[in-house]
Amino acid sequence: MFRITPEIMLMLFVVSLAVLSGAGLSVEAFRAGVAPRCESRACNPRMGNLVLGRRVLTQTACGNNGTELFCSYSDPNANLACGAPKCAKCNARLPLLTHPAGAMSDSSFRHPNTWWQSAGGVASETVQLDLETEFYFTHLIAVFRSPRPAAMTLERSQDFGRTWRMLQYYASNCSASFGLEEGKAGVGQDGAACTSKYSGAYPCSRGEVIYRTLPKWQSLDPFGLEGQRQLRVTNIRIQLLKHQACPCQAKDPASTREALPTRHFAIYDLIVKGSCFCNGHAEQCVPAPKYQPTRDRTNHVVHGKCVCRHNTAGDHCERCAPLYNDRPWQPADGLTGAPHECRKCKCNGHAQSCRFDWTAWRESGQRSGGVCDCLHNTEGRQCQKCKAGFYRDPQRPQTAQDSCRPCSCDPSGSVPFHLADGAPCDPTNGNCICKPGVGGAHCDRCMVGYWGFHEYGCRPCDCAGDCDPFTGDCMFGSDLELYHLDRNSSEAVRIFRAEELFSAVHYSEKCECKEQTLTNRKLFCTMNYAYVIKVKVLSAHDKGSHAEVEVKVQKVLSQNTKLKIQRSRVTLYPESWTARGCTCPILNPGGEYLVAGHSDRKQGRLLVNMKSFVKPWKASLGRKVLALLRKDCNW
Repeated sequence: MFRITPEIMLMLFVVSLAVLSGAGLSVEAFRAGVAPRCESRACNPRMGNLVLGRRVLTQTACGNNGTELFCSYSDPNANLACGAPKCAKCNARLPLLTHPAGAMSDSSFRHPNTWWQSAGGVASETVQLDLETEFYFTHLIAVFRSPRPAAMTLERSQDFGRTWRMLQYYASNCSASFGLEEGKAGVGQDGAACTSKYSGAYPCSRGEVIYRTLPKWQSLDPFGLEGQRQLRVTNIRIQLLKHQACPCQAKDPASTREALPTRHFAIYDLIVKGSCFCNGHAEQCVPAPKYQPTRDRTNHVVHGKCVCRHNTAGDHCERCAPLYNDRPWQPADGLTGAPHECRKCKCNGHAQSCRFDWTAWRESGQRSGGVCDCLHNTEGRQCQKCKAGFYRDPQRPQTAQDSCRPCSCDPSGSVPFHLADGAPCDPTNGNCICKPGVGGAHCDRCMVGYWGFHEYGCRPCDCAGDCDPFTGDCMFGSDLELYHLDRNSSEAVRIFRAEELFSAVHYSEKCECKEQTLTNRKLFCTMNYAYVIKVKVLSAHDKGSHAEVEVKVQKVLSQNTKLKIQRSRVTLYPESWTARGCTCPILNPGGEYLVAGHSDRKQGRLLVNMKSFVKPWKASLGRKVLALLRKDCNW
């Protein structure tokens, strides 16, 4: 189908060398179509024939309207003697007689004797290749079966056919066909030149038309703006404008007696050499989204979507990857080999993407321009700060996702932090600034000597001592035990709010539970309690769906082997309620109790219910229960 002559081999080598030398890339690296590696250098995918695996469009095909007869002449022999014409038939509906446009793009090795042929008698014809995305285009070779046209043009589009630019005029007589002087660029926008080199009448078959995108040995960065202007392509269009008869036809006496059907265009092979367009940032490509394979499958398709390297992204590696925008994107340098890799933004582990900002780039002296798209409640150019309403946990690494925790200051009892643009807490440690008379780590209660927690703070008690933090009534003696509990804790004072006192002594008239006695030792032992402990009740909380009683364990008399109760703060979970909303047995804040109960193994909770044994602590009761456990209960 297409015979590789020594002249073509030399031409291909020269063209490839010119392109690669202009790109500053090693010729050896491109042997056998293998692209250079991308590590720390510019790179480009392998070159190939862009026509393979794609549809070539034409206006007509021989035999589309029925069987046609056509004739052709061979070149003169060594004695310059012309042979007789060879005639045949074509029919687009018969596989053995069809000559479709796809024959120009099939494999020259698998299908060596196929060609496209236009309808007989047409005055002109168009051959067009539409690509699914942008490619680099370096040179073109068309191998004709018919005599080469006496006039033809080659055009390319870089915007999918919206506009076209003339690349080359071909004519046996440039002045007569196009009004141009041989070898000189025309006047006008296209600036294309005309050549007669590829428009001779000989050979009558297998004549070649060649176009080089870049002149020989031109030094040009293929990834720079000028290189892209000359090399990028989305469409190629060839206009076959004028027939040319084989000279043997004029010497044939038979052709003078009858008009032979020789007026047609026919092409064996169309080679559009190029590569995937990747801005010097890839060595491999995969099918682009709009690629539609032809029926004649081939393993040598030049695909158009880049597998990007150098931390770039996009179908053509035309931008930096989401988290690599710390400096402006650039194409690689094909002359020096500099990769111009995109650089990762410094986001302290709190972003998956960043954007480039020219102002930040200029202010940093062109060292860093990345602005992170912060996550995990962080903000700042590098996510180095916590958002307003959050603080940096000093116990967590700065890069941890949970290093910024929400401020826990009560807005009613605290004031904004003046050094952090009105943040509710100190962003470095979460400390709250309380209003006058307000105390606690979260500014959520009145300090000792104050009452009436409100948006303005707390009022001073009008008493010689302390007062009720809710009513302001002065308190003396045992009344203080209700509010001043656990004096050895890290907080100097423990204050209980009204909603925490639903079963406290202060409202004891509401709580009426059945009195428990220790009269039947056998019954006590059969309960097989999971724990028997002495506790001091610190607080009681109504959680809506359940109650929680916080206690401090003062002594462990007995416990199940699966429990590990220590002398520390634990939570008891009452399960029995009175109609008035109190827990039974009664556990009043401030009181000391002996508590024997069961546990919820699944949730790891210590339960208190009507089966439990709860009595106010007395030393005599403790001795009695301890003796009972040793002698009678075998747990």
